[in-house]
Amino acid sequence: MIKKAIFLLCLLPFYLFSAQTNELKKFPKGSDPKEVGKRLAYNFVNARHDLYAGKYIHYAEVCTWNGALDYAIQTKDKELIKQLQNRFEPFFTREKVLLPPMNHVDYNMFGSLALKLYQITNDKRYLEIGLAYADSQWEVPVNAKPEEKDWAEKGYSWQTRMWIDDMYMITVIQNEAYKVTGDPKYIDRAAKEMVLYLEELQRANGLFYHAPDVPYYWARGDGWMAVGMADLLRELPREHKDFARIMEGYLTMMENLKKFQRHDGMWNQLIDEPDFWAETSGTAMFTYAFIRGVQQGWLNAAEYGPAVRKAWLAMIPYIDERNNVTEVCIGTGKKNDKQYYFDRPRLAGDFHGQAPYLWCAAALLNR
Repeated sequence: MIKKAIFLLCLLPFYLFSAQTNELKKFPKGSDPKEVGKRLAYNFVNARHDLYAGKYIHYAEVCTWNGALDYAIQTKDKELIKQLQNRFEPFFTREKVLLPPMNHVDYNMFGSLALKLYQITNDKRYLEIGLAYADSQWEVPVNAKPEEKDWAEKGYSWQTRMWIDDMYMITVIQNEAYKVTGDPKYIDRAAKEMVLYLEELQRANGLFYHAPDVPYYWARGDGWMAVGMADLLRELPREHKDFARIMEGYLTMMENLKKFQRHDGMWNQLIDEPDFWAETSGTAMFTYAFIRGVQQGWLNAAEYGPAVRKAWLAMIPYIDERNNVTEVCIGTGKKNDKQYYFDRPRLAGDFHGQAPYLWCAAALLNR
């Protein structure tokens, strides 16, 4: 069924798949994407920086910043765009020390923010910073480890590490670099990397273990793959040699994620564990991937539209009176222990949760 769907997607004109149902258009008061997005975006403008060990801007802040910018663009909120731009300005001067080094996937994705700001402002300062982060993912440093050099010799990023998070961290910046330059090397890099991860890490049920030696389907980990594939496929030309393989991976994942959606619309901390608690960041990431699929015509609107609506309406009550998303799993390294995932602390206002909520709000406004 999935192969047939890919075949049709590649052959039929794009516009045939653009239809949406009212499921994604009209929401009750308090859950309208424009209203929710405004609450979260303006909350971010005044938030403190999230730093790695007090040193560098954290990727979760970058993700939230990008989401706030996407929301501001969709709503044509010039004041919000200006405030988000002003938040970046100190990085050129007194906060330059907070710029992440260009030596890790989590650090390098910072460049996606600069490239997004360049698309808004046409200020070449952003372009210079952004492309430096994008290109350094493929520029092997002198002190690279042997395994890093091996990846580079095969045409992959030297920062490859086979963690599912990478398929957002690498693809997001290469995507943005492609959008601003039109240079196919950037989209080729992202696609080649994605195919590698799909071949090595995707399970038969379409989901992904947190790590090869940790056989648990952790929601936010799988969320990075879901979002990474959805965003990459939006930019990847349909005639690209890797389009069909990535679409196959995406459709397989979406089909199986739908089976694990809770009756209330959420997904659990461990996706396939019915006794686990509902986790907001993973839920929002899966919802975003569904939204994009319906909008692009990759997913059947009659089937997935209601799933999107159910998820979005379920997500809203988790936003507290301070405009913080609650029940966000804390940053989590791998561990081969199911109880470990159940016991993870849950935060309110963590950028891991604020970001995908903003992505969803912006995507729902992109009609």
